[in-house]
Amino acid sequence: MNIVEKLGLAVLHRLDPERAHQWSLKALKTPFAPLPGPVKSSRLSTTLAGLTLPNPVGLAAGYDKNAQAVDELSRAGFGFIEVGAATPRPQPGNPRPRLFRLGSDQAVINRFGFNNDGMLAIADRLAERPNGIPVGLNLGANKDSTDKAADFAKVLETCGPFVDFATVNVSSPNTEKLRELQGTAALAALLQGVMKTREALERQIPVFLKISPDLDDGALTDLAQVAMAANIDAIIATNTTLSRDNLTSAQHSQAGGLSGAPLFDASTSVLAKLFQCTQGQMPLIGVGGISTPEQAYAKICAGASAVQLYTGMVYRGLSLGADVARGLDNLLLRDGFDNVRDAVGTKTEDWL
Repeated sequence: MNIVEKLGLAVLHRLDPERAHQWSLKALKTPFAPLPGPVKSSRLSTTLAGLTLPNPVGLAAGYDKNAQAVDELSRAGFGFIEVGAATPRPQPGNPRPRLFRLGSDQAVINRFGFNNDGMLAIADRLAERPNGIPVGLNLGANKDSTDKAADFAKVLETCGPFVDFATVNVSSPNTEKLRELQGTAALAALLQGVMKTREALERQIPVFLKISPDLDDGALTDLAQVAMAANIDAIIATNTTLSRDNLTSAQHSQAGGLSGAPLFDASTSVLAKLFQCTQGQMPLIGVGGISTPEQAYAKICAGASAVQLYTGMVYRGLSLGADVARGLDNLLLRDGFDNVRDAVGTKTEDWL
């Protein structure tokens, strides 16, 4: 992080968190934004569900909810990015305040509630995006929808032609009854509809499933079996948590999903269990608490083919993605791996 980025972060942290989020997106369009282009090396280059990645470090959904900065984020050092979540109809989300920094915990709590401009506006922006690294869209459901499962298929049908992958998000804790779709029967029916919609697309993009870190072992095993039966292309582990264990910040009791450093161990444990119960046959994307190259490497060794980050940027700036990718390259070199694929799942047992 250079001095300009440090000063920028200091200014943003004096603002209300949601306002700071909005201003950070605007800052991406200035000459001062750290946009080095994708970090590349022979060790980092890999594939994920058929997608070619210059490096396995991605940006998680939630930062660019409305696909307003796809060009800039594609040049921020990441190997792939995910925007959204998008819902069929625009919706304002939950009342403010709904975003809280937990500085002493290096964490964030949000209860946005899928605030977004709706699939039509987002599709228009995605249609104009330049060629570059893979770009995916997180699919969501409207809060007042009477058929949330159908909402995912609608968004995929509308936006699918303009993205490289899509993620079924049934794990956000901020939309009422959404997590109920992680149940075996409900999830199987939802995925059947989504995959049928995917088959009708002219270009057969990969479909990922994003899960909660709060599932018990039995539910996790059931979910993995449903995902594999549905021929889902990858699982993202994990979304935010409802747990509030061992937090010290004043805002720790706010309602919503917790992300950041406190989520690292729990999300990595879920990742390792998924790798074990899928026998390494399904690509996994590790998310939760990554703010250093070592943490990204740990998730890869636990079973992740790629990783995503977001909350760490709140405390370490936009350059975090490039820094983690470069650091990961050095760690792979140190340990004698010719390619990141060779490190996947080499230390799963450490997290079981």
